[in-house]
Amino acid sequence: MEKKISIEQTLCKGCNLCVEMCPKKVFRDTDEMSPDGFKLKEVAFPEKCTGCKLCELFCPGAINLELEEKKENLSFLSISKIRRGGWMEIKNHLAPGKYFWQGNKAVVEAALACGCRFFAGYPITPANEILEEMSKRMKEVGGAFNQAEDEIAAIFNVLGASWAGVKAMTATSGPGFALMQEGLSLADMAEIPCVIVNVQRAGPSTGQPTRPAAMDMREVRYGSHGAIQRIVLYPESVQELYDLTIKAFNLSEKFRTPVILLSDAYLAHLYESVEIKEKIDVFDRIYIPGVPPSGPTPDFSTPSMPRFGDGERLPITGSTHDKRGVRSTADPKIQEELVFHLQNKILKHKEELIDYEELFLNDAKTVVVAFGTVSRSAKWAVKEARKKRKKVGLLRPRIVYPFPAERIQELAKKARKFIVPEMNQGQMFYVVREKISREVVSLPQPNGQIIDPRRILKYLLEEAW
Repeated sequence: MEKKISIEQTLCKGCNLCVEMCPKKVFRDTDEMSPDGFKLKEVAFPEKCTGCKLCELFCPGAINLELEEKKENLSFLSISKIRRGGWMEIKNHLAPGKYFWQGNKAVVEAALACGCRFFAGYPITPANEILEEMSKRMKEVGGAFNQAEDEIAAIFNVLGASWAGVKAMTATSGPGFALMQEGLSLADMAEIPCVIVNVQRAGPSTGQPTRPAAMDMREVRYGSHGAIQRIVLYPESVQELYDLTIKAFNLSEKFRTPVILLSDAYLAHLYESVEIKEKIDVFDRIYIPGVPPSGPTPDFSTPSMPRFGDGERLPITGSTHDKRGVRSTADPKIQEELVFHLQNKILKHKEELIDYEELFLNDAKTVVVAFGTVSRSAKWAVKEARKKRKKVGLLRPRIVYPFPAERIQELAKKARKFIVPEMNQGQMFYVVREKISREVVSLPQPNGQIIDPRRILKYLLEEAW
């Protein structure tokens, strides 16, 4: 990079921070005095500048550091710079057909099928079977497994593996997921693809380790500080656990972002038939040689992602940075552009992300909005209510975030009431309520048990009108 450093002497306060904070001692005192009686500074050794921008960060406003890309001759490196990534059809590692799998087993098989070759985790109920199975299978496929010392280490292991060029994942439950939030924030900011499986259980804290719940529905979206968007999926069956695990990896690679796959203690330990195909479609992250490795991009598209060893300059930081990844925490323009990029690379492509199931919504006056395991109970209740001539319908988002707000608002033009049954205190109730002006009713159940479908049916028959 070409670096241009200048000091506006009329703005210099004589604080000496540029001299003290520069790691390469680029600045020094001059013999010239300011009107206020302190020695003015000069850029004595501009060739030593690394572009870290610490001078600009700590200076009250006198230093200006401009970085310009410079085409460098890297021919001395024996690296083949070839564009790679995108959609491809690959053969499944298992023979096509039907298998009888536990939910956690389906997650492992799907991850291996779409190319996951690194897993790091820490034992926690009810996600343990994923870690145990991965410890056996990774060696078979030429991947790597690491049982980390805790969940914090696990998520950072995953982020490092992702920058090394492999598809990586971890699996945990509520308490472990809370510990991973700092790492997830880094993944958001540095645009690091990875998959996090959160097998939810009843909380708070240790709670009921073996009981099902959906108590992280808000945390997966809003647990991180700052302006970010998250992609979150929640299946309702073992078949969907398999299918949506593959989808989670594809979305993560395509949008260069962490993707969260929700499960729960019931779904993780449920055994059901799963049908797999001979071939599957997978997406690998795009790498274009010489293209900046970070956002923002002009059209809010996902930036190119090199890996270590590609011969690209690859600074990685959780701080505000420019499109080359260079840290720049004092420039409001760079901060604003980066934040909008992180949001809009997902929001501007919502049509690729909105995914939901509908039942009986053409004439529905009451709409049940259900997620994951609870939708199994809700679906039965809605079908039974229809048999009794009740105009009820079901909306089940497979992708919880981005939330299908436009579809909810469209339904609200005809429906009078929305009902949200949940295995928690009513977390998604607030998400639905903020999107529409119709009546929204919460049916919460935070006791570590699946909602009895008869409870939902009773409400639909007796109280929904």
